[in-house]
Amino acid sequence: MSHPAMRHPQPVVLTDNHRRQLIGAAWKLAALATSGTGVVAGMSACGGGGGSASAAPAPTTAARAVVLTSALSSPWGLAFLPDGRMLVTQKSGSMVIVSADGSTVSSPMSGLPPVASAGQGGLLDVAIDPDFETDPRVYWTYSEAGSEGSGTAVARGRLSGTALVDVQVIFRQLPKVTGDGHFGSRLVFRSDKTLFVTLGERQKGSPAQDVTTHLGKVVRIQRDGSVPTGNPNLGGTARPELWSLGHRNPQGAALHPTTGDLWLVEHGPQGGDELNRVTPGGNYGWPIKSYGCNYGDPVGTACRIGGGTHAPTYIEPVSYWVPTSIAPSGLVFYTGAGFPEWQGNAFVGALAGKALWRVVLNGTTEVSRERLFANLGERIRCVRQGPDGWLYLLADSGKLIRIFR
Repeated sequence: MSHPAMRHPQPVVLTDNHRRQLIGAAWKLAALATSGTGVVAGMSACGGGGGSASAAPAPTTAARAVVLTSALSSPWGLAFLPDGRMLVTQKSGSMVIVSADGSTVSSPMSGLPPVASAGQGGLLDVAIDPDFETDPRVYWTYSEAGSEGSGTAVARGRLSGTALVDVQVIFRQLPKVTGDGHFGSRLVFRSDKTLFVTLGERQKGSPAQDVTTHLGKVVRIQRDGSVPTGNPNLGGTARPELWSLGHRNPQGAALHPTTGDLWLVEHGPQGGDELNRVTPGGNYGWPIKSYGCNYGDPVGTACRIGGGTHAPTYIEPVSYWVPTSIAPSGLVFYTGAGFPEWQGNAFVGALAGKALWRVVLNGTTEVSRERLFANLGERIRCVRQGPDGWLYLLADSGKLIRIFR
């Protein structure tokens, strides 16, 4: 039987009748009150399912996209402040604060350490402390230069106006290596306030299987960078902060809203992008197994790295994309009230695919998926759910986009 990710269901397009138009008009009036100004685009396909079977009927108006601002420069990461404003990282090395309605963008914040911005490297993800309202710390990842090359680092500082103060580097990916690709990286706070950091293998391949390095790994650390209890024991020479291994370039990560498990999306080579549920000590097979092929190989199944199938030695992905890559970046599980029919669905940004993917899950099995907002033509770098229950996207072109109805 084919893997569920091999199915590509046709998008469902809802036909409006008079009743739907009346309901839609009411929802549009409500949405206009919160949408701000900007360019509004329709959704290329409207999701018609994916919530609980017992959920109340959902409003039938299509989701829409509004551009809140186009004034950003290669934005990469986004974190909401308690008052609704947004911290946004810009790949070249600056961080700005965007107002809740997108109408204003601050000048670059001061206090950040030097960033090695080249290729895929730069200022990357950002997150706020779980106790931000009493201790306003901000955490961010970036590519850091060193004598042997560069690597992903994590720093933190306290937010004071538009400045970051008391800045300290709490984690450095080791070893630093040459090249400017596959840095990862996303930050996710666990419910116990420890911090997950996803790390690319820096285009080096085999170190993803080497537990003496941080390349191609997920690590779990305390907020000060120390090693918490409860990490898996991967052997006497393994670094104690390691949580999982065998990753290629994980650029999206989120906690499952029901189980609390970490999930991530990572880039495959030529095809083979993966959606994974991350288990402690889990090995995800790179570079030994992949449903993707080496660059330049003819498209098909015969070229799959290691035959493709991961099990039983390595963990099978929940979903994967073949024969070409979408270059996934950004992941969120939707829990808002604005789209009740999307409750529990995973949303994945696509760079090469220039779309937002909705993945419907039953536990750890993919039920269906669909490609949304392809008409925007944007490389979607980051996907977040806002405190207002809508989805927010960052596009490489410099746009901040709200998905609402």
